[in-house]
Amino acid sequence: MAKSCVVLGFIGSNLDRGGRDRWDRWRPSVDLVRHDDLIVDRFEMLYLVRDEPIVEQVREDIARVSPETRVVPHLLEVPDPWDFEQVYSVLHDFARRYEFRLDGEDYLIHVTTGTHVVQICLFLLTEARYLPGRLLQTSPPSRPAPGKPGKYSIIDLDLSKYDRLASRFGEERDLGLSFLKAGIRTENAAFNDLIARIEQVASISTEPLLLTGPTGAGKSQLARRIYDLKRQRRQVEGPLVEVNCATLRGDTAMSTLFGHIKGAFTGATHDRPGLMRTAQGGVLFLDEIGELGLDEQAMLLRAVEIKRFLPLGADREVGSDFQLIAGTNRDLGEAVIAGQFREDLLARINLWTFRLPGLAERREDIEPNLDYEIERSSERIGRHVTINLEARRRFLEFAAAPSSSWRGNFRDFNAAVVRMATLAAGGRITQAIVADEIERLSSAWAPPATDGDAIVEEVLGRDRVESIDRFERTQLADVLAVCRTSKSLSDAGRRLFSASRQRRKTANDADRLRKYLAKFDLTWSDVHA
Repeated sequence: MAKSCVVLGFIGSNLDRGGRDRWDRWRPSVDLVRHDDLIVDRFEMLYLVRDEPIVEQVREDIARVSPETRVVPHLLEVPDPWDFEQVYSVLHDFARRYEFRLDGEDYLIHVTTGTHVVQICLFLLTEARYLPGRLLQTSPPSRPAPGKPGKYSIIDLDLSKYDRLASRFGEERDLGLSFLKAGIRTENAAFNDLIARIEQVASISTEPLLLTGPTGAGKSQLARRIYDLKRQRRQVEGPLVEVNCATLRGDTAMSTLFGHIKGAFTGATHDRPGLMRTAQGGVLFLDEIGELGLDEQAMLLRAVEIKRFLPLGADREVGSDFQLIAGTNRDLGEAVIAGQFREDLLARINLWTFRLPGLAERREDIEPNLDYEIERSSERIGRHVTINLEARRRFLEFAAAPSSSWRGNFRDFNAAVVRMATLAAGGRITQAIVADEIERLSSAWAPPATDGDAIVEEVLGRDRVESIDRFERTQLADVLAVCRTSKSLSDAGRRLFSASRQRRKTANDADRLRKYLAKFDLTWSDVHA
C-alpha cells in the first residue's frame, strides 16, 4: 500500500496573498498541490500571527484546486521571524511535538516560503532528522500562464543516495583518516575504527575530547593532528596551545593557565594573558590533565562550561572560546574516588573519550611505523637512510615478538630507529646495527637484577638463566644461598627441609637436595665451591 504524502511548510506572507488577481499569479502554497504527478494528501500549514488574514483564503483555494488535500493550520508564535534563535527554537519544539508516522506517511518539507531564516532552520532540522523528510522546492513557471503550476524538485539530504557526492565525501573522509594517522598504513582493526570515530567526531563537534592511554602511545601527536585537520577544514582559526600539566604547580599553574594581573603576587611585574586566552578561537591541549590541582580543575570547569574565568588577582572575569583536548595516562575514575580529580570536571570532559592502544597492542602496525620512522629520521639527520632486507627482517621479528614489551611505546620505538639511522654509515642500517639495538632494548626492558639472580647467573651462566622461569630462579637462588653457607650436603638438606622432615618417619635430606640440584645439572661441588 502506497504511503500518504504530507507537506509541511509556511504560508508565504507576500507570495500566497489573496486578491482578485491571485489566480493570475504564482502562489507556492496553492500551486504545489496542483501538480498531476505530486498528490498531496495533507498540508501541515505553518503560519505566523501576521499571516492570519490570508490563512482562510489559502485553505479555500487549496480545497478548490485539490479537494483531496486536507489542510491543517498551525499557528507558531515567533515574535521576530528574522531572529535565528527564536525561529529555530519554535520549529524545534514543533518537530518534537509532532507525531510523525513514518510507517504510513512520506514527508516533504517545503522551503520556498518564509523568511530566509525560516528556510535555513527548516533545512537544518531536516538535515538533523528532527523533521524526517525530504526537502521540497518549488519555483514559478518559466512562462507565466493562468492555471500553470510551475515547477518543483525534491531533495533528499541522504548524501549516500547521490553517487558523486557520496564518492566525494568518502574521499574527503579517507583523506582525513590518513591525515590523522600521519599517512601510515595501519592494519590493526581496532585502531583504524578508533581513528575513524575520532575523525567523525572531530569534524563536527566542538565539545572537549579526552585522549587516554599509556605513556608514549601518541596522544600529543594525535592532538596536533586533530588541530591541523580542523584548521584545514576551517573549523578553527586560532592557535594550538599545548601544556603538560605535570609541570604546573601552585600559583605558577594558575598564572600559566588563567593569566594574572600586575601585582597579583610577588614577582608579577606585568599582566599575563595566560594560555586560555591565548587559545581564543583555537584548541587548548592539556596533556596529563590528571596532574592538575583541584583549584585549577574548578576554574577549568567554569572556563569549559561558560567560556569565562578569573585571572589570578583580578576582580573581573575574562572570556575565551576554545576547544579543549585533554590527555592522560591515569585512570581518572580512580582519581575521582581517591579525591584527586573533580567528578564534575570528569563528567564534562568525558563526553568523547578515546583510548589509544600501546604499541604492544598493535604489533601488526610495527612494520609500517618502521618505514615512517626511518623516513622521519632521514629528514632529521639530513641524509637518506635505508635498511637492508635481512636487517629489516631481524628487527621486525624482534619488535613483534611477545617478549618485546615496548614499555615506552612509540617513544621507545622512535628512539630505537633514530639510533640505528644515526649509526648507519653510508645511510644503510645493517644487521650488526640491528643486533646492537636489540641487545640495548633487551637490557633496558630486563627486570632489575636481584642478589638471587646474581648467584644463579654465577652458577649457571647468563644464557641458561634466561631459559628458566622467574619462579624457579627465585627458588633455586635460595637453595644456592643455603648451600654456600652449609658445611655439607646433609647440613644444607636439614636446613632446607627442616619443616617437612618433622612429618616423615625417615629422612634423607641429602638425597632429596642432590636430586633437586640434578634437575639443573648441578652437583654439590658445583654449588659449594
